[in-house]
Amino acid sequence: MSNRRLHPEQPSHFVFSPQNLAWAQDIITHYPAGKQAAAVIPLLWRAQEQEGWCTEPAIRAVADMLGMAYIRVYEIATFYTMFQLAPVGTLAHVQVCGTTPCLLRGADTLIEICKARIAGQAHELSADGKFSWEEVECLGSCANAPMVQIFKDTYEDLTPELLEKLLEAFAKGTQPKPGSQIGRTASCPKSGPTTLKELAKS
Repeated sequence: MSNRRLHPEQPSHFVFSPQNLAWAQDIITHYPAGKQAAAVIPLLWRAQEQEGWCTEPAIRAVADMLGMAYIRVYEIATFYTMFQLAPVGTLAHVQVCGTTPCLLRGADTLIEICKARIAGQAHELSADGKFSWEEVECLGSCANAPMVQIFKDTYEDLTPELLEKLLEAFAKGTQPKPGSQIGRTASCPKSGPTTLKELAKS
């Protein structure tokens, strides 16, 4: 595993928004007394959603809320690759699945689009700071390969042209519909259901 370290430039402080603070306080109550530390991952995730990335002040704020040592929360944030330790694109951070099924279906061409449209290297911001990308391991939609994940949503059955359209949509400030980009339902065959057709009619 590669070393994951905090970005050298950090904001001066972090405070949950009132809505996110109420959410976090409620989440903590879902765990038994003395076990509140179990809420660390959802709280870090919400902090990342608010800020766009997982900052050092956010790590300390979450630790304080849960009564944890800073180093314990730091260990969690640096272990799980779902936490971005450096700024990412404000409009889209594109995670390209590079596992074998996606590679066999053209993920390498999607990476080339990211290099051309966003930045030459993973984890670099585009010139306008609105986009970034990285290659990741299995995102769990192998039947609809190749695919990318942008923040919470997955976009599947991609071609270079379809990824270009996605990036253009995000650049215009619109939210493309997640899921298959060729119209298939879930991971059904491209031609449509082959079994249980009578249920589809009911």
